[in-house]
Amino acid sequence: MSTPLSSNAVLYAILALNSEIALQKEYLESPELSPEDQENEEGILDDLEQAFMEFIDLYKSFLGKDKELPSIEELLNSAL
Repeated sequence: MSTPLSSNAVLYAILALNSEIALQKEYLESPELSPEDQENEEGILDDLEQAFMEFIDLYKSFLGKDKELPSIEELLNSAL
């Protein structure tokens, strides 16, 4: 049986995914990326953004239970 994720695990996953999304967007804009790789890298960005939104939804459920957690806005505006 798996252990449920803690609010801290979800919080760190959100921060990590947010950073990875920023890096992926930067990479997609770089001249190093060949046109052949563009579609694959855009798919990776889509997957990262989907995972990010799923963790945001999960974090919202923790926010309802633990009022000491930072809001999503506070979380996303903080540095890793």
